[in-house]
Amino acid sequence: MDNYDAFKKEVYDLTKIDLSSYKEKQMRRRIDSLVTKHKCKEYHEYVGLLKKDKEVFDEFVNFLTINVSEFYRNPEQWELMSKEFIPELMKHSGQNLKIWSAACSTGDEPYSLVMALSQHIPLNKIKIYATDIDKQVIATAKVGLYNAKSIAGVPADLKKKFFTPVGSSFQISEDVKKCVEFKEHNLLRDSYPTNYDMIVCRNVLIYFTDEAKDEVYAKFAKSLRQGGILFIGSTEQVINYKELGYKRRYSFYYEKV
Repeated sequence: MDNYDAFKKEVYDLTKIDLSSYKEKQMRRRIDSLVTKHKCKEYHEYVGLLKKDKEVFDEFVNFLTINVSEFYRNPEQWELMSKEFIPELMKHSGQNLKIWSAACSTGDEPYSLVMALSQHIPLNKIKIYATDIDKQVIATAKVGLYNAKSIAGVPADLKKKFFTPVGSSFQISEDVKKCVEFKEHNLLRDSYPTNYDMIVCRNVLIYFTDEAKDEVYAKFAKSLRQGGILFIGSTEQVINYKELGYKRRYSFYYEKV
């Protein structure tokens, strides 16, 4: 195929997604499979298709932003949040916790946050700011319809309280949906909100280069208030957390110092 560097520039011009911040071998393999699927011989030809076919464009962005999510992923980590971190954060901010679910994908994480918080705070006091780069997954998140596999990790009492069966799927309650504000946001380009008690960003930065990871973690630190918590995925770690302004509480929880 033709020049990948030129393709990256064309993609950035078109989507504002910077492919240089992703591990190239992994990302290029994913993109090549799409290019082949659409019977394009060159990257440039595929870009032409992206510009004129909205379905192909939406498919590309969705494919690129790697949306793998589920409710209460790694349940023991959510249990720790509920028992230790939510009460701790409430000592500082009361019921008005500011929480950001970054790269929220199809909504599983922000909705899990609402349910976890509901065990400590009335629903009408809960507000989660949830962002993702992908319009399509935000639209899916707003619908709030999930399969049985997605909600398998939800504690039984919360599943009964907040989900309604719809055929073989499950609809999350409107009361939970009202607690989440969804917005588009590019972690590598857009400005970050500030003064948050907690930021949740899990299993996304594993696809980024080390330089891009450090940049995002540093920006998260600036977004957190002192004593605020960053909750990351179980396969991730902030290697140079001290230099970036954190202390490690657990392998997946870091506190802003």
